[in-house]
Amino acid sequence: MSAFESTPPPTPAWTKAEKVLFRFVFIYFIIQVIPLSWQFYRDLFSIDWGAFYYRDLFHLSRYAPHFFGQDDTFVNWAVVALIALAGTVIWSLRDSTRTDYTALFYWLRVVLRYRLAIAVFAYGFIKLFPLLAPLPSISNLNTPYGDFTAWKLFSLSLGIVPSYESFLGLVEIVGGLLLLNRKTTAIGTLIIIPFLGNVFVSNLAYEGGESVYSLLLITFALVLFGYDAIRLFRLVSLEQPTLPNRFKPVFTETWQRYSRLALKSSFIFFAVFLYGYKTYAAYKTGSYQFPKTAGLPGAAGVYDVSVFKLADETLPYSKTDSVRWQDVVFETWNTISIKSNRPVILDRTNTERIMADDASRTYEQAGSAGRHYYRYQVDSTRHVLALTNRNPNYPNETLTLQYERDGSNQIILSGLNERRDSVYVVLNKLNKKYLLNEAAKAGRRGTLKL
Repeated sequence: MSAFESTPPPTPAWTKAEKVLFRFVFIYFIIQVIPLSWQFYRDLFSIDWGAFYYRDLFHLSRYAPHFFGQDDTFVNWAVVALIALAGTVIWSLRDSTRTDYTALFYWLRVVLRYRLAIAVFAYGFIKLFPLLAPLPSISNLNTPYGDFTAWKLFSLSLGIVPSYESFLGLVEIVGGLLLLNRKTTAIGTLIIIPFLGNVFVSNLAYEGGESVYSLLLITFALVLFGYDAIRLFRLVSLEQPTLPNRFKPVFTETWQRYSRLALKSSFIFFAVFLYGYKTYAAYKTGSYQFPKTAGLPGAAGVYDVSVFKLADETLPYSKTDSVRWQDVVFETWNTISIKSNRPVILDRTNTERIMADDASRTYEQAGSAGRHYYRYQVDSTRHVLALTNRNPNYPNETLTLQYERDGSNQIILSGLNERRDSVYVVLNKLNKKYLLNEAAKAGRRGTLKL
């Protein structure tokens, strides 16, 4: 007995054109959705489920077939389309007597529903708990507007309004939840399509790196919505009688019913409850965009460089000198950023990455010119800071500086700079207030005074 059947009335025969189109669509989207890469399964089976971390599911959720490099490009789509075209020809020759593909179309929509759902859950939760675009760092707040790339400006603009970021995440999650039920799929796609459309346009306008991926998700949503679109148009716009879709699988075996329930329950547990809990726990400990290693105790803030000596020669303050430091920022974590007129080769990372180790977390300096960012290790016994440039374009740039602290507002650095020249620097902490922080303290109805 068949594992599924359609309820009356019987499905009418499809036209030849409809069958050919479906064969192409089916092969195309199956290749786009079903992981065919061995690296995907390597990562999947290497997950420690006992110590599950949300980045594991996030990275898996972004799967897309790559034939040329690791970047998402439309060339990959073209290759998939060529494979689908060849498959369509072969399928049409070998299966010319089939009257319809109603059941197969149903299962294709099931696959697309869950693939799209896990994608919007993956991004939705890191927005609901504002991890994706955190509040600007002290260095970001002391960087001129024009020194940021367009994409970094977009991310910083989103980060300063965490409540709006959370709202965006909630919209995605609601849309994803509606996809989990066949009867509410059309409503879910009506939420997701304009949302992802905005994401796609934002990536184009702000030079982001996720335009191809967001458009891929839009195509999934369009296929799902397209199934009901004609009936909705007839019912709502033309006000004509419309037959409902009565096809649904009927599982005749007990193991089939339990397997379906187990698979759906497992998906909801991992993609919603566990992933949601893990992202919330990460939010409580701080954004994954910034390092976790603590910096020099009590040093966080922006410092004016009152004295700068290079090889015992004092250099006066200058905005044009490529050697002389203008100001220095100590973050609460182990990052020092130095502002000078020395050119910066931009780190143009503009896609979302969740990195496990601090050294790979480069969000704070990505897309930012005007400052050089360094991670550092503190030797509190010898009072030595070992600095390494965080920018991947400067992998071998290091500084070794001894530090002295004269009270809580002055730090004296001496040692070797990136060119192994001796430097002596006196830093005086500035009591600087930021509108963003003061506005948060005052509230919507409070008064501000900087």
